[in-house]
This record gives sequence, C-alpha cells and structure tokens, in this order.
Amino acid sequence: MQDPAARQRSLLVLGGARSGKSRYAQRIAEASCRLPVLIATAQAHDEEMAQRIARHAADRSPKWALVEEPVALAAALRREARDDRILVVDCATLWLSNLLLRGDDLRAATEELAQIIGKLAGPVIFVSNEVGLGIVPENALARAFRDAQGWLNQALAEACDGVIFISAGLALRLKPASEPKLEF
Repeated sequence: MQDPAARQRSLLVLGGARSGKSRYAQRIAEASCRLPVLIATAQAHDEEMAQRIARHAADRSPKWALVEEPVALAAALRREARDDRILVVDCATLWLSNLLLRGDDLRAATEELAQIIGKLAGPVIFVSNEVGLGIVPENALARAFRDAQGWLNQALAEACDGVIFISAGLALRLKPASEPKLEF
C-alpha cells in the first residue's frame, strides 16, 4: 500500500459503522516511517463501549503511543504533532458527540479544528463517520447531530489534503481526484 502521508500532511478517512475506517487509517500510519500516535476520543460510559475500546487497542501493535482526549482535540493536535510522528484521530464523530453532550458550540469547535490542520508540525489522519447517507432521524437531537457531523466532515474534507471513503473495507479516493485518462 502506498503511503498517502508521504505525499500529504492530512488525510480524512470517512465511512459508515464497521466499514474498515480505523483499520485503513492504522495501516497507513504503520506504513509510514513515523511513530504512530493514536488520539482517542472515545469514553467508556458503558460496558459495550469499553469492549469496543479494548478491541481497538488489541488491534494496534505495541509501537503505538496513545493520547486520550475526548474534548480538547485541537489542543492535543497542536501539542502532539511533530514531523517524526503521524497522528491518527479516532474518531472525529465521537469527539463531536462529546462536545454536543457538553453543550459546546459545535460550529466554533469545527472551525477551530479545520483551521489548525494546515498549521500542524506533522501529519494527521482523521477517522470520521459518514452519517448522512441513511434515513432522516425522527428526533431533533439526532437530526442536530447528523447535521453537525455533516458540517464537520465537510470542513475536514476541505482542510485535509486527501479524503478516502471506505465501504465494506474498500477504499475510494475522493480527494485529490485522480487525473482523467484521455483516449483518442
């Protein structure tokens, strides 16, 4: 697998639940010549989430460094980014839900995050869920979250050098778009 981080400083990996997003981001980070650092945004509020976190931890090799940061993501990125490291934020969706549950200003947090991406001292990979492809949620909170997630994904996609969409474990490059091959 070619290392997109070798050409790019920032990558957004989008997809649905259990699509292979985290696995893809992990392989990219491990293929780089940098120390992989996971910035984990999940919080184990229940047993099922604790098991998910443990499963993700078991999937990583011991060479990974771990930074747990459920809320202050921009600050963690500024602090941890270095040229000899590759940061993997897993995941932007959980970070956003943490902010929503606290009542934080989601637009301001999204803007702050998007604005620092190009200023980081090292490469970063964001993992994020694409939640706008399904049915319209029936309650206002779920619709507000879906909308905020869509805006976050748009802001990250615009700010990142590359965007990959994962479906059924398969990667589709969205950005940069491939050059068309003309045949005469």
